[in-house]
Amino acid sequence: MKKTILLLMFPLMSSILFAQNKEEADNLVNEGVAYHDKGDYDGAISKYNKALELDKDNLLALTEKAFSLLSQEKYDESIICCQKAIEKHPTEKDLQTVYVTYGNALDAQNKTDRSVEIYDEGIKQFPDYYQLHFNKGITLSSVKKYDEAILSFQKSILLNPKHAGSHNAIARILNIKNKRIPSLLAYCRFFVVEPKGNRAKENLAAMQTLMQGNVEKTGKKSITINISPDMLSDTTADGKPKENSFTSTDLILLMDGALDFDKKNKKKSEVEQFIRKFETVCSSLKETKKDNYGFYWDYYVPYFTEMKDKNLIETLGYIVFASSDDEDVAKWLKSHQTEIDTFYTWSKSFVWKSK
Repeated sequence: MKKTILLLMFPLMSSILFAQNKEEADNLVNEGVAYHDKGDYDGAISKYNKALELDKDNLLALTEKAFSLLSQEKYDESIICCQKAIEKHPTEKDLQTVYVTYGNALDAQNKTDRSVEIYDEGIKQFPDYYQLHFNKGITLSSVKKYDEAILSFQKSILLNPKHAGSHNAIARILNIKNKRIPSLLAYCRFFVVEPKGNRAKENLAAMQTLMQGNVEKTGKKSITINISPDMLSDTTADGKPKENSFTSTDLILLMDGALDFDKKNKKKSEVEQFIRKFETVCSSLKETKKDNYGFYWDYYVPYFTEMKDKNLIETLGYIVFASSDDEDVAKWLKSHQTEIDTFYTWSKSFVWKSK
């Protein structure tokens, strides 16, 4: 009888000890994360190793250790951690971040093809995790596979419309490809999500150049408008617009850009000029929507045309210029909190095109 009781108690005791070890291991991981956040990667890894001594296959410890090793540029060791996590926990949802770290480590070693393969493995298992699509796009961008990269970024914002990095990437690639209007829309959406910081400053400068286009004052009373051949090639052989063609709006923005030099506009501030021109852009988009199609028409255009219908373009303008050093912009933002709150309440409730 005593032997039977002991046999019954043994698995119960083992289960209790395992639970205690796991709990203590998880606590050590949390301590490690705090070290990582302070930039003490060695201290973090030490905590993760202690956690793994208690619970040798602890997924959280393997995940965080891999990330700290990646931050230390110890790519091979990071990859080993990722491989072990995938091997020991093949069906766990938390593996989605492991695949991101794994792909990043390979990308850092310039193993682009293998990196993309790992992202694709992760996407197959976790198709709705936007970070996998985004990081795949970053890897493809690094080798200038822009057409493939942009498809990944599009997927990312379909899954998470609030991801500033994806809007940033789309805006910059479209700018490189001379797709002015969709690039402008992506930049503006980026500013809504991330109005301040270094990226915002860089993007504001790029966007201002983009909006000015090929309009320049060439004399006291003369303005030159240079129209790119690419702008006029966005139609098919039968004269119909190609996918994601914005020719009409692009031409209208060019013409409107010339009005920057008009006497009645010359004294307007940069933000006031932006508001005027972006109002024109949104009006054109609304008028030409029925004749056009493509991802940017379906995704960005409804957001900005509704914004105009709600009379929110002025507020957008000051949000766009929030990273500038313009004192008048700073004063406006400080004294118009109600308008800003109204803008973001509307923006947060907007129903985006989904996957």
